[in-house]
Amino acid sequence: MQRGILNPAINSLLCRVRHTNLLVISDRGFPFFPDIETIDITLVDGIPTVLEVLRALKQNFSIGRAYMALEFRTANSPDVVESFTAALAPVEPDFEPHIQLKQRVPRAIGLIRTADTIQYANLILESA
Repeated sequence: MQRGILNPAINSLLCRVRHTNLLVISDRGFPFFPDIETIDITLVDGIPTVLEVLRALKQNFSIGRAYMALEFRTANSPDVVESFTAALAPVEPDFEPHIQLKQRVPRAIGLIRTADTIQYANLILESA
């Protein structure tokens, strides 16, 4: 049985990530950036989620820093915030205004769009 990421487009994207490159994992409502390679893996509402993708990618991606929208903490329950914090551990996310977070996106290698419906459930991962 094969293990790890099965999606060939995501594998190709991960192979091109180098030191300090950015990778975005977005919820379904994140804006489209025409100049960024976008891999849309949405199926139906909530499948897959940002956390599911993050957990799968962590096996093949060394996270140096993580960025999230400041609004994520106020728009969601403490349990949801803790689930993201735990999934990113040992890296602690840097929270910044959503508008500022989106300004980082054009520098990303690529964006993986999920079907997550959690408000502001977007991550920008910087490779270590």
